[in-house]
Amino acid sequence: MVSVPARRQQVAYGRGRGLSARRACTLFSVARSALEYRSRKAAKDAPVVTRMKELSAQYPRYGYRRIRIFLNRDGHRMSPGRAHRLWQTARLQVPRKRPRKRITAAPRPRPQAPSGPNQVWCYDFVFDHCANGQQLKCLTVADEFTKEGLAIDVDGRIRSGRVIEVLSRLVSARGAPRFLRSDNGPEFVSKALLSWIVTQGIGTALIEPGKPWQNGVAESFNGKFRDECLSLEWFRSRAEAKVLIEAWRQHFNTVRPHSSLGYLTPAAFAAKVETQDATDAQATGRIAAVHGASAPRPVAPQTTSMQPATGL
Repeated sequence: MVSVPARRQQVAYGRGRGLSARRACTLFSVARSALEYRSRKAAKDAPVVTRMKELSAQYPRYGYRRIRIFLNRDGHRMSPGRAHRLWQTARLQVPRKRPRKRITAAPRPRPQAPSGPNQVWCYDFVFDHCANGQQLKCLTVADEFTKEGLAIDVDGRIRSGRVIEVLSRLVSARGAPRFLRSDNGPEFVSKALLSWIVTQGIGTALIEPGKPWQNGVAESFNGKFRDECLSLEWFRSRAEAKVLIEAWRQHFNTVRPHSSLGYLTPAAFAAKVETQDATDAQATGRIAAVHGASAPRPVAPQTTSMQPATGL
């Protein structure tokens, strides 16, 4: 069945071809009183659609779910269903990527999975080129629990000494993690880097060769970095690339909502976890102050009834 708005468009087309309004309405089964109808929903949705188009132009790789979070921040609160309807009406669908054939991995638990922030860091390399032909080698470091991009170091060539320098700066600012997860690249298994890791008291969580899904957080971060930054920006030089890539990292941590974090930003999620941990610690302290320390109670000595001995 053709919808009523579509039939009204057919009536308008017929009138434009010389039919009278009465004849066109009869042919297309439309009441003549409906010809002057103007939907109030379109006028109500117009500001939202306009803002959607602006956000879609600003973030061309974001879908309606993530754009809905930005609209909620602007005061345009709506359900996911309405956001999807307006997104389709405005024809803002993101082009689908060509699916790749993937190997089905067995559902095994990830080794050394984090249970809190700053426990497991993952790092990897991403490569690209500038417009002037210079190579870009980007060292990405992320927190597996909060999904924060801790650092993206950009240069033409990064060896193990540069990796140690970046990690040392992060350890000085945030403290040392329990584990560092990476693949078996030559920069990550060098003697200098492994000696530094042992000196810092950090454990290593090297993935098995040919199994990148074991380093899923790093692969996911690198994919977003590629899709939303490297594939959209045009770097004229390596110096410009460093500035734009650092701006994207700050945007990723503080502005971009993350679906696996309940559509919170990584920075907001980390602050929420920190506040919750502080509240739990205060509650534990109050309980200990009221009930005292949980020490074993002294056992009362047993009293035995002494009966006089009977001698013969």
